Amino acid sequence: MAGHSKWANIKHRKARADAHKGKVFTKLAKELMVAAREGGGDINDNSRLRLAFQRAREANIPQNNIDRAIQKGLGEIDGVNYEQVNYEGYALGGVAVLLDILTDNRNRTAGEIRNIFAKQGGNMGESGCVSWMFDRKGCLVIEKGENLPAEDELLLLALEGGAEDFKNEDGSFIITTAPEEFEQVKRILKEKGVLLSSAEVTMIPQSNVHIDDPQEAEKVLLLMESLEDHDDVQNVYANYDIPEEIMQSSLGAQG
Repeated sequence: MAGHSKWANIKHRKARADAHKGKVFTKLAKELMVAAREGGGDINDNSRLRLAFQRAREANIPQNNIDRAIQKGLGEIDGVNYEQVNYEGYALGGVAVLLDILTDNRNRTAGEIRNIFAKQGGNMGESGCVSWMFDRKGCLVIEKGENLPAEDELLLLALEGGAEDFKNEDGSFIITTAPEEFEQVKRILKEKGVLLSSAEVTMIPQSNVHIDDPQEAEKVLLLMESLEDHDDVQNVYANYDIPEEIMQSSLGAQG
């Protein structure tokens, strides 16, 4: 998601998450369980668990719930055994879609995801059909406003932490890092009192599909929302580039 619509897309995703707190809690609990199962329960030695823990705290999940999810992942208390898989496909216009899935029934989930794609004019593809189009990166967004350091100072702070890229885009600064440098850049910015609008390790597309047809944009966004609403879908990544005015119009039409 690039150009002038990148921050619009991030804001859209954040708004969706805020509107579905219950689903967010469930999905983060799943992530905590799987992260603990795969890498152990010490957040200092398990970077995946550390990121999941931070996201859970930022979402205001109670500490007891976090601890219980980790205990389930470690097998200390009974819990569902989730399997991690990735599904891939295409939305209208050749938009690439990559999904992180945690499921206790792969066949059921695959069928449901395939149906969601089909209903919005897309199709689910074979493993590897679009994943090569994305790179795993840290992405930190700072909205412009008062009490921010000057742009040059922000750039130096980002570079000090090992950032790969720094962009000034439509009301925001967007910093890209390697996954290994994400937490260091985030820590340096927070220590300087910089408020982050968004901070996550995500999949960033190498190229983008520009959509300027409102009806096509609405279909793509409906597919994104349907996928995000599915209980087994942890993350949805796509390479659409929709102008903000068309995105807002499409979201209003969905109303």
